[in-house]
Amino acid sequence: MYRNALKTEKIMPVAQGEIKEIISQDPLTIKIHIEVFPDIVIDKKYKDIKLKKKKTTVKADEVKKAIEDIEKRFTKFEEVTDKRSKAKMGDRVTIDTEGFEDGKLLDNTSMKDYPLVLGSNILVPGFEESIVGSKLGDELEFPVEFPSDYHNGDFAGKKSTFKVKINKFEKAVKPEFTEEFIEQLRGQKLDFDGFKELIKSEIKDTKDSNARMEEEAELIEELLKISKVEVGASMIKEQIERMFSEIKQNMANDNVKMSDYLESLKMDEEQYKETNIKPHAIKRVQGELLLHKLAELEEVKVEDKEMQKEIDTIISKFQAEDVVSRLKELYVPGNKYYEELRQRMSYRKIIDSFFTA
Repeated sequence: MYRNALKTEKIMPVAQGEIKEIISQDPLTIKIHIEVFPDIVIDKKYKDIKLKKKKTTVKADEVKKAIEDIEKRFTKFEEVTDKRSKAKMGDRVTIDTEGFEDGKLLDNTSMKDYPLVLGSNILVPGFEESIVGSKLGDELEFPVEFPSDYHNGDFAGKKSTFKVKINKFEKAVKPEFTEEFIEQLRGQKLDFDGFKELIKSEIKDTKDSNARMEEEAELIEELLKISKVEVGASMIKEQIERMFSEIKQNMANDNVKMSDYLESLKMDEEQYKETNIKPHAIKRVQGELLLHKLAELEEVKVEDKEMQKEIDTIISKFQAEDVVSRLKELYVPGNKYYEELRQRMSYRKIIDSFFTA
């Protein structure tokens, strides 16, 4: 009955219908609430919108920082047994430590066999610097003053003394950027200069992508001023769940548990979705609907040759044969991924038309 009613009334639902009332059982008559694709009204003034395109550049120190990050990630540590060797920034020490205030042991400052990379800045400011120059087996005592804005209010502003014993000392061995190492990193045979150029292009791609997102958001804000977009609850809920999943995945990639993060905010999952995600979810859905409508109004088309060029660009960023093969299988005409890419490209054309250099 439901399917036939949709077909007869030419209704395209955006979510599953919800039974609101059973009017009679014989004959069966029911009332169903159906959320449909909303009507989007954009004032013709949209043609007058003119925005400034964002320029992106990459500085030498940004490339240097990116390479230093890679260097840190692949740094190995070799144990040192010579008690004459002194620890430097970047080396790793394993320590026992206790903190005192006026001779009394401070709660939660005792650690046993704690591995610490000097220069990681994960402990209170001044702590790691005080260990630089120490040797295996040394027992140190030095003052530490907690910052007034320290994240743990119980310690903020306190003047303390820490006792530290160096149980283990490991020298940092940084990787050499040989052609072989670079090939392992990026799948390309490059010398160090070529690698720096590759890193520069990667940073530029990221900046360009971020600039495009900012341009899209700027355009959506302008369009919302002259448009009518009524978004249904189901579309918003679906977007909230999608965004929440994205956030959870990003946190998992950084080894952060969502439950721990929510606990730090003193929120449960539903509060977080309502307060932190819902406003952005509404904007994202509105933006998608507005761009879809504009693509219709402007009759934007993405030709097959444009599609192939974009697909070739995407595939060129990967070297592994199995990945390239998989991408070629995904991006074929009629495939879901192919059509989603075509839609994104049509939106990009729309957005670009409003921005000038």
